[in-house]
Amino acid sequence: MVKRRIVIALGGNAILTADSSAQAQQRALADTAKHLVAFIRNGDDIVITHGNGPQVGNLLLQQLAADSPENPAMPLDTLVAMTEGSISYWLQTALINELNRQGLKKEVASVVTEVVVDWDDPAFAAPSKPIGPFLSEEEVRHQQKKSTEVFKEDAGRGWRKVVPSPKPVSIREITTIKQLLAAETVVITAGGGGIPVAEDPETKTLTGVEAVVDKDFASGLLSDLIAADVFVLLTGVSHVYINFNTPRQKQLGTVTTDEMNAYIAEGQFAAGSMLPKVEAAVAFVQSHPQSRAVITSLDNLGNIFTGSGTVIVNKKSSPNL
Repeated sequence: MVKRRIVIALGGNAILTADSSAQAQQRALADTAKHLVAFIRNGDDIVITHGNGPQVGNLLLQQLAADSPENPAMPLDTLVAMTEGSISYWLQTALINELNRQGLKKEVASVVTEVVVDWDDPAFAAPSKPIGPFLSEEEVRHQQKKSTEVFKEDAGRGWRKVVPSPKPVSIREITTIKQLLAAETVVITAGGGGIPVAEDPETKTLTGVEAVVDKDFASGLLSDLIAADVFVLLTGVSHVYINFNTPRQKQLGTVTTDEMNAYIAEGQFAAGSMLPKVEAAVAFVQSHPQSRAVITSLDNLGNIFTGSGTVIVNKKSSPNL
């Protein structure tokens, strides 16, 4: 049995269904836990990250609806922390319950994670990260009459509020994460990309930032820092496609970083959708040429070690998963 260190970045469909209640999200994560525990049963060390875009957007709407001098709305970095905590709690409980159901003994721990960003990141001048629910064009016009918020159309699925998405520079809790891994603990971390903080270079003081770090880039940085063997990015489809939604649509199987960079240059992947996943996967494999990244769906997760999904390697002769 080959023991691997695997980072699994959960997509929104692993958490949120049409029903956004806490109970429904917990049920979705209970099903997700079954897929994840299969890796634990295999003997792999896993680190799990997750998105929070819909959840943090919904929480933002709730905060604004109740905003008053007596009960002021919380800032975005705090909302990220709140949703990272709640989703990690649900997932941690789901994993513990599934481990117990299968008779497996394994510790599970969640780490509320601060991710350092750079104040000078150009992303602050160009908001691009979608959060919250999908809106119609009419709903967007109504929202814009009441605020200066920015909305953009998201890959043909509707309009969403967008916020700055600076690149992650470092992860404050990386030493703790490594210590937990050394103790063979299942770690849930960097939820929602982590809480964005910036550091004063002189005082080393951390300050929360009104932004959202892309979950895929934060997960890629995490994979890099812990030298993962495999970085798995889960999304709504089992494979990445080029010429998507055209008669020339083509499914990608095993591809090299050079091939993927060429596809990126061609503009094959939608910004804010598949592009961050591809860029994060490519960056990780370029930093760790003996490792690989996989982009696939939750339902296909159990098949990745037989070559299913889009597998990104440094060279086609790279060793099997």
